[in-house]
Amino acid sequence: MPPDPTSGGPEAVAAPTAVPLTAPREGTPRPVETATELAEVVAKMAAGSGPVAVDAERASGYRYTQRAYLVQLRRAGAGTVLIDPLPLDDLRTLDAALADTEWVLHAASQDLACLAEIGMKPRRLFDTELAARLAGFERVGLAALTEQLLGFSLEKHHSAADWSTRPLPDSWLTYAALDVELLTDLRDLLAGELERQGKAAWAAEEFAALVAGSDRPPRVRPDPWRRTSGIHRVRGARAQSRVRSLWYARDGVASRRDSAPGRVLPDSAIVAAAESDPKDERTLLAIPGFGGRSVRRLARVWLDALDEARALPDDALPVNQPVDGPPPPHRWAERDPVAAARLARCRGVVVATAEAHTLPPENLISPDFIRRLAWSPPEEVSAQTVGDTLRGFGARNWQVGLIADGLARVLPDPQS
Repeated sequence: MPPDPTSGGPEAVAAPTAVPLTAPREGTPRPVETATELAEVVAKMAAGSGPVAVDAERASGYRYTQRAYLVQLRRAGAGTVLIDPLPLDDLRTLDAALADTEWVLHAASQDLACLAEIGMKPRRLFDTELAARLAGFERVGLAALTEQLLGFSLEKHHSAADWSTRPLPDSWLTYAALDVELLTDLRDLLAGELERQGKAAWAAEEFAALVAGSDRPPRVRPDPWRRTSGIHRVRGARAQSRVRSLWYARDGVASRRDSAPGRVLPDSAIVAAAESDPKDERTLLAIPGFGGRSVRRLARVWLDALDEARALPDDALPVNQPVDGPPPPHRWAERDPVAAARLARCRGVVVATAEAHTLPPENLISPDFIRRLAWSPPEEVSAQTVGDTLRGFGARNWQVGLIADGLARVLPDPQS
């Protein structure tokens, strides 16, 4: 028998020796690859009952895009289905068949965008990872929860595989099918635990927010090159222009090849070249990261990018953009000691409230919301104005209900 998660809270759940789960109960299905096969799957899933477990596999770290290379579903009465979306136009017919069905995903925010890209968007969902966080579980990975709550162990050694590989190895397909094998069972146990703790309504708000943003286009970051790992070592606008030029040159190659940028040229190589500013191929190829055969073949691309940066007039060099929001917290004490003390008091309230409700602080309220509130509190501080401010940032009602009163008490600065 699996352990009972309602017998004393998450900390009291202790699974017996886990049983390795090595194969789906009906065997590993072959991936659906044709419109005819998809139509059969649509009929099968429409005839099923209860929630549908959904997962998707991407090729992060291998491909430029974050598209889905395999979609897995499981529903009572329909069994497990694997779908290869590459030869299919989209999965809109499947989406329509599941329109009134609750979808169960683990870490839904990782998969919703790539599912929306192929025409699949949930109208209702249950996120087992988020549910576990709200319920106070310390380990919220799928394998950890399956072991703790259901007594089965899952192998996760294919999680970082290149899912754009074709044909997909049988062992990978089995791994993918097992990711949805127990997901609805896990959902039921976690839903019961949330109900027991009085947190079901909190979870419902969180899940509704995920659904509302499921097909929202990703936010375009200004100056994405500034996120190059190690760029903090690059001093001066001229050297930063070399980072920028190399970053965009790499991004163009990566996009054309549909390859992860880091596989085209590592960030460390961009930073090293920006620091040393090589002017010929021999010097360039001596820099760590430029020695590989595929990188060497692109030497002219990299040198041209450096030449372009070198030729820029001073008024075309990168300038620091005004920051939208407060400065980094480590600079508060120097720039505004009063605000720094205010932030510390607010953080204390967040930590204490989170502990009282067995929640991770970051799930109780976004740290960014607290920083913005502490940096620019409302002119008249009250639970109402604090709550309105937090809602304006995107906080949910349940979060405001737990935290607004406490924050309103500590926001006013003590009289000197």
